[in-house]
Amino acid sequence: MQRIDKHDKGWRRFVRNFTPSWFSVTTGTGMISMLLNTLPYNGRWLYWISVAVFALNVFLFVMACLLTLLRFALYPETIRATIADPVQSMVLGGFPMSLATIINMFCFVCVPVCGEWAVTFVWVLWIIDALISVATALTLPFVVMSRGRIVHLSTMTAVWLMPASTCPLAAGSGSIVAGLLPNADHVLWTLIASYVIWGLGLSLAMMIYVIYFQRLTFHKIPPKEVIVSVFLPLGSVGSGSYAIMRLGSVALDIFPKTNSLRSVDAAPVFYAMGFMIGLLMWAFGLVWLFFASASIARCRHFPFNIGWWAFTFPLGALALSTCRLGRELPSVVFDVLGTIISLVAVVLWMICSLGTVQGIMSGKLFVAPTLVETKHKEVDKDCFA
Repeated sequence: MQRIDKHDKGWRRFVRNFTPSWFSVTTGTGMISMLLNTLPYNGRWLYWISVAVFALNVFLFVMACLLTLLRFALYPETIRATIADPVQSMVLGGFPMSLATIINMFCFVCVPVCGEWAVTFVWVLWIIDALISVATALTLPFVVMSRGRIVHLSTMTAVWLMPASTCPLAAGSGSIVAGLLPNADHVLWTLIASYVIWGLGLSLAMMIYVIYFQRLTFHKIPPKEVIVSVFLPLGSVGSGSYAIMRLGSVALDIFPKTNSLRSVDAAPVFYAMGFMIGLLMWAFGLVWLFFASASIARCRHFPFNIGWWAFTFPLGALALSTCRLGRELPSVVFDVLGTIISLVAVVLWMICSLGTVQGIMSGKLFVAPTLVETKHKEVDKDCFA
């Protein structure tokens, strides 16, 4: 028992209970930095605030990676416990999602200042993120299918969408990176790869949407502890809508230069189809925004936990999509609406940040559900030793 107590005190408790859910903090912070940088009604002061939030996010991301590696090194049993858990395994998608937001802000902030080497660096970083995103989207759902543990539909939450959400976000990052590459062939292949990644993630997400809708219909809205997860469906459609519109813009520019599809007439088709699909996906996001808002309003009071960060990234993704629609049309209505949604996301980020700081100081957030079974096993070993 003394050994177990030692690991439940001080810095060891912090490290051992540092679950992948903490990457939602960096994902949400990264999304806020993007929103502040790309608001339709922007200013120099907002730019520098976005840079400050970007720097904060890089620091948080590095710390999260180091703490995760330290946790897995000191407590290797947590690796299997995390992968076996139907919730924590899905939250692993937060790592490539966080990296994608950093890549985007690096393109917006660092590349214009640093020059050619920064373009090469961010392109390599995007390739790594794209590979991790595809691996995450394919392997984590397969783990749920293949493991012996039975998963009941009533226990499902929208967290299942996180692995699939990595791909649309990576595709959006690919469209941003492609616009910076000097070599036309590199731009084309980055564009094609981004389209493939987008299709892979969205097709998987659409299947999960159907299952999740069935779960909500048969088993009603989730309990208060995980009620904020109802906002997660906005992430896939929001980032997917944003990505497909940006990809269409890149196709409009690069297809004629590379004589792709043997006709310059193909470029406007990709651009127009990208906008149309993006608009339809944005409308689909409004459906889930209504369901999520109505669920939160019905629940009213619910405790703060690390899951509250599910407010920030999904709503931010919908805001990015809205602002992009306003830029493509152009439309004052979408610009104003995108700005409003962005400001709501920023306010929620502030609330979550304050709650997280308080939770860290009190220690209430340092709880890893996946360790309960592991601790029971350790107690049993000590009892029979």
